[in-house]
Amino acid sequence: MDYVKDLRALVGHRPLILSGSVVLVINQKNELLLQHRNDGGWGLPGGLMELDESLEDTARREVKEETGLDIGDLRLLGVFSGPDYFFKVANGDEFYSVTAVFLSNDVKGKIQVDESESVEMQFFKLDSLPVGLTEEYRSYITPFIDQLIK
Repeated sequence: MDYVKDLRALVGHRPLILSGSVVLVINQKNELLLQHRNDGGWGLPGGLMELDESLEDTARREVKEETGLDIGDLRLLGVFSGPDYFFKVANGDEFYSVTAVFLSNDVKGKIQVDESESVEMQFFKLDSLPVGLTEEYRSYITPFIDQLIK
């Protein structure tokens, strides 16, 4: 199922409002999992909601698809939306993102990189996030750094 693809077939490149989820996956060393994306930037695992999903379902599915990890408990940290989250992608599609940011340290499995989306996955100390972390993802992480370090 690809809701956005089907929707784009109907509306073309016009701006849409799209919902999605990202997850701050924290390991036992209190390090954050980041995804080095094929476009060169670092980001959080996550993606857009499909039909018949909750935001939590989206978070778990996207993490599984992108990292191979299974997520248990999730804690909602915040929801980000508005003009700062307007995007125009290379193919001309425009959208306003409404993104739920979750936290989980209830993770099982071994990392398996989905090479169609990522170059690598790596855990980072919260006080030394990579230079290539995109502003979008940095905005999802920064408000919660103090909580995460505790």
